This record gives sequence, structure tokens and C-alpha cells, in this order.
Amino acid sequence: MRILSIQSAVAYGHVGNSAAVFPLQRLGHEVWPVSTVLFSNHTGYGAWRGPLIPASDVADVILGIEERGGLAQVDAVLSGYLGGEEIVDVVVDAVQRTKALNPAATYTCDPVMGNARSGCFVAPAIPALIRERVVPHADIIAPNQFEVGFLTGTDPATLEETLESVDRARDMGPRTVLVTSVERPDRPEGTIEMLAVDDEGAWIVQTPFLPFKANGSGDVTAALFTAHYRTSGSAWDALEATVSSVFDLLQTTLDSGERELQLVESQEAYAHPRRQFAVRQVR
Repeated sequence: MRILSIQSAVAYGHVGNSAAVFPLQRLGHEVWPVSTVLFSNHTGYGAWRGPLIPASDVADVILGIEERGGLAQVDAVLSGYLGGEEIVDVVVDAVQRTKALNPAATYTCDPVMGNARSGCFVAPAIPALIRERVVPHADIIAPNQFEVGFLTGTDPATLEETLESVDRARDMGPRTVLVTSVERPDRPEGTIEMLAVDDEGAWIVQTPFLPFKANGSGDVTAALFTAHYRTSGSAWDALEATVSSVFDLLQTTLDSGERELQLVESQEAYAHPRRQFAVRQVR
């Protein structure tokens, strides 16, 4: 499979394309990364160096890929954090041109806006841009529970409320929704869940909650789910494989005592997921 991934990049550590590309390659997929920023490190450190790539330059890189005949070969487009209106236009244009050349291609949008602990941490204009101009073009979206509520104007807590929010999101265009960081009030203490919904049903999986902040884990999750879903066509299978790989990545990182994801050290977890967590159908 060939994947066009339009995301941020960092030299030190693993977020954006610097998190998503290697796991996809370890699964055997061809990835064409297009950088929207090139920072020294992720912004969670409070200080960083390096440039924002002008949207016109990002568009030129994508045009160059198209001129080589590349867009017609793309099976999936993937995007993560979107920093402004101009880059939104570039991503949407790339998706439209890719699908015009290959109608079987899909688009996965990870609508990065915030989380339940930090709230919304993007510029005020970004959520509306994602909701109104990006999500309608997506086939797959991968919000966390907070973000699916933000997208749909809801405040989901229970499983039933989260499923209702997902249905509203699916009415916006995407047929497949992966919801990460699902924290229902009635879940067992010390656990966290992930939910996948498509036209065939809804499935949830529960893992132990690992108590640390892992920048880039959402980027890995969206990438792996896209790859597994496009390969198998099964939401439950993609969910099972993805959650296994991501949990092992996070456990390895926690055990290491390092702040950055131990992405390379965890490569066997992507190539051969242990599938140690049971997926349960909830609809």
C-alpha cells in the first residue's frame, strides 16, 4: 500500500510524520511523507527551533509527487495536526486530486484539537475549519473522546453517549470512526478504552491505563489503524491489532524512563502485534 502522509516533522523525538512513518514502513507499506513543519522537537517542551513550511511550499511538494505520477498510485492519504486555514486548503486539495486520479483511495483525518485533561489547545479557528472543511472529505477520522464531542457539539461520557456522538460524526461524511482515550465513568478503575465504528458495527477494547503523557502516540494510532483497516477491511481486526501495538509501544516507553516514544525499540510490536486484548462488539 502507498500512503501520502501530510504532517509535522521533528528531528528530535517522535510526533507527526516522525511518529507515523516508521511503524507504517515496518508493516511493509510505502510512505511518502510531506512535512508541514520541520522543528527541532515537539512543542510540548515549551521551546523549539525550526521553520513552519509555507503552505505554498507544501503544495509544491505534493505537486511534484503528482508530476511523477505518484498521486494516482496513492491508496491512502493521512493527515494530523493542521495549523491554519492555508494548510487545510492544501490537504483538502491533495485529497480531492488523489481521489480524482484513484477513486479507491481513502483519506484519514486525525482531527487534533485537544484532550479531556488539557482542553482545546489549538487556535480558536481550527476546530471549525476541521469540522466544516476537512471532516466531510474524510473516509476515516481518529478523534479522541474529547475531540469527537468537540466536533459534534456534544459532551460524551457514557458508552451510549459516545456512540451517539460518533453517529453524528459519521453523518458529517466519514463512514469509519476510531475513538481513542474513551473514559466511561463505569469502566473498571485503572483502565482506558478505544472504540471503532463503521457500517458493519461498533467494537470496543479495554487496556490498562498507563499514567504518563506520550506525545505522538495518537499519530502512531491513526497511522496503524489506517494501515490495518485498509488491509483487512475489518474495523474490529484493525482495532485489535492497533491497540496491541500502541499499548506495547507505550509500555516500552514507560519502562524506559524516557520522555520520547521508544518508537524504534518497539518495532516488533507493529510487525507482529500480540493481540493480547479482547475486542467486544457493542452494536
